[in-house]
Amino acid sequence: MVSPRGQFVKLLIRGGSIAAGYSVAKSYVDIMMESLLNQGIEVINRSRYRETTFDGVDRFYQDIDFFQPDILLIQFGIDDAFQCVYRSEFQENLVQMIRLARVRFNPFVLLATSHTFDDPYDMDIVNIFYRSLKIVASDMNCELIPVHHYWASYLDEYALKSKDLVLSDPRYPNERGHRIIAETVMKGLSKIIENPSKVKSRNIASAQNE
Repeated sequence: MVSPRGQFVKLLIRGGSIAAGYSVAKSYVDIMMESLLNQGIEVINRSRYRETTFDGVDRFYQDIDFFQPDILLIQFGIDDAFQCVYRSEFQENLVQMIRLARVRFNPFVLLATSHTFDDPYDMDIVNIFYRSLKIVASDMNCELIPVHHYWASYLDEYALKSKDLVLSDPRYPNERGHRIIAETVMKGLSKIIENPSKVKSRNIASAQNE
């Protein structure tokens, strides 16, 4: 796959603990790296344990702009939710990262949610941030990958609970959970991979709407 710039496509993933692969030997990003390598897509992971959207904004130039990716996948939410980041701050930080990226190198932008929680209180907390991701994706003309919907469907299909797919700390998926996230994100990426020109056309449309 060749980018509009005439080079191999670069996919950069920026997120917190889950994208960083906290406490697992093989994360969903590792799975994607192996899967996409043969398709000419370089996966760059600039995610870190417990980082929030504030870190995403603060380190934008080092972690995102430096690499000038063709596709930018942002997966924040869980760390923000459990570190008391306000929803309004979360949304504004996402918007700021997206706007900066479009001004600097205009990538195709995707936003991804994360898994579900068995505890209703925890689920209520993260749902606030998942709704915010949906709002930002709509307002900023980004692609939303609703991982939590696919995760919930998987649980129903196999009669499981989220505890079967997470570590002792339910904020972090285990390796089986990461495989589910990888499958979901790959499905979201497939429409771009199968139609490389969409990267360029979406970028042009987004720039015109900004």
